[in-house]
Amino acid sequence: MSGAPEIHRLTTPQDLFQAAADEVIRAVKQAVRERNRFTIALAGGSTPKGLYTLLAANADVFPWDRMFLFWGDERHVPPNDPQSNFRMAQEALLSRVPVPAQNVFRIPAENPDANAAAAAYEQSLRKFFDVHEGEFPSFDFILLGLGPDGHTASLFPETAALEEKTCWVVANWVEKLRTHRITLTLPVLNAARIAAFLVSGTDKAAILHQVLEGKDKDEDEDEDGNKDKDKDADEKYPARLVRPKSGKVIWFVDRAAASELAPAA
Repeated sequence: MSGAPEIHRLTTPQDLFQAAADEVIRAVKQAVRERNRFTIALAGGSTPKGLYTLLAANADVFPWDRMFLFWGDERHVPPNDPQSNFRMAQEALLSRVPVPAQNVFRIPAENPDANAAAAAYEQSLRKFFDVHEGEFPSFDFILLGLGPDGHTASLFPETAALEEKTCWVVANWVEKLRTHRITLTLPVLNAARIAAFLVSGTDKAAILHQVLEGKDKDEDEDEDGNKDKDKDADEKYPARLVRPKSGKVIWFVDRAAASELAPAA
């Protein structure tokens, strides 16, 4: 198993973007040196967008012909939809850098059948990574965010995808959103060389504290005052389940997001 997560506390969001960009640059250089290519799964959301903007501004430091871009999850919408993770990355990064079109692997979420879209994306990944049966792909870098409910990618609390052990990609039904989300599964996240969380803002402070420092078990009291320890807190906060077996987890958090964490040693 991997060791304890690395927690990088930065002062401002811009400091966070810079620290994450530096880590991406380091990882790209190492991957290209060792394997002649770099594979990254991108994330949606406002915080990754800030990182993409910075990467685009420093495009000349990257060997784009050796870089292959994927997505960790996608909303079940066409690529031109305002909610599309692909569209956000296209506007903030892809349209501004010389990455070859054949190096970009988007999720075909415009397919009205979400399960078929997930299966198609898994086939694309299997063809690219070409690993043995029963093995999972080792992305060099997977970018992740943290939702207010503790979800990451589109692995939401108490959803079926958390139990998936064999598929690489699934269409995860999220009841509270009344929609499918297409997402990489935990075995894929946990096969990454680096899984990097980007967390910014005071609105993430409480959930970040719960994920990183909360108790191992929930202890919710029932109406008689008895504590219920049956619910696994890791299932309640899926971001806790990201534990690469031979890679590492890095949390890039700004001061606002880290405001409820214990002081750094």
